Amino acid sequence: MDSIHQFSVKKADGSIVPLKSYEGKVLLIINTASKCGFTPQLDKMEELYKEYKDKGLEILAFPSNDFANQEPLEGKALEEFCVLKYNANYPIFDKIHVKGAKAHELFQFLSDKKKNGNVSSIPKWNFHKYLVNKKGEVVDYYYSITSPTAKKVKKSIEQLLTE
Repeated sequence: MDSIHQFSVKKADGSIVPLKSYEGKVLLIINTASKCGFTPQLDKMEELYKEYKDKGLEILAFPSNDFANQEPLEGKALEEFCVLKYNANYPIFDKIHVKGAKAHELFQFLSDKKKNGNVSSIPKWNFHKYLVNKKGEVVDYYYSITSPTAKKVKKSIEQLLTE
């Protein structure tokens, strides 16, 4: 089974980041949007990040316009929105597709059990979350309605951080 460490992604500032640089970290990967009813979860993402970043958690935000055109921003404006309005300190990547034929290869991997070996869950809306262990293996997912700070999310993160 491959891991997410085989992929590289573009940050909102245009720089390329190999996901191998997150090896040894627990990851919560989330597709986001600035004009969604779930957008206040950006606050919860920052709260979770502050609580666990020094213990080995990284939150990776991937803006997407795949659902009801709720992400009109592009490039640096994506990052500025998250930082200025929600004090985000976690990495914000460039806008991508997270479902369908044009889905970024990372999200194709995250959502397909045949590729990741464990999880089959295509994002049905913004703020779909994937939990990835230190080896880059997809271990769980959470629907949009699940807050990043929900007890079940934190419990799973804490367990992975100790492995």
